[in-house]
Amino acid sequence: PNKLGGVIALIMSIAILFLMPLLHTNETQGLQFYPLNQILFWYMVIMILLLTWVGARPVEAPYIITGQILTILYFSYYIINPLIIKLWDNMLNS
Repeated sequence: PNKLGGVIALIMSIAILFLMPLLHTNETQGLQFYPLNQILFWYMVIMILLLTWVGARPVEAPYIITGQILTILYFSYYIINPLIIKLWDNMLNS
């Protein structure tokens, strides 16, 4: 319902995708060594599919709150993912 919030969220979602390679500081390059991040990857795929589905629904009561919750979960992935990578690297190096 808030157009400015939607525009800011759209810009942030694209900006995060451009910033991720710059913030990539893993000791290993692949996700095969990070089992928790493999689960988070599929969590992200589901979030994108659900956000796409909600975006195609009319702007009505159940879809508004669903879209807001899914948006928060979408952006939380970019906070949780690097933290779990650091945690996993610390556990392996201990």
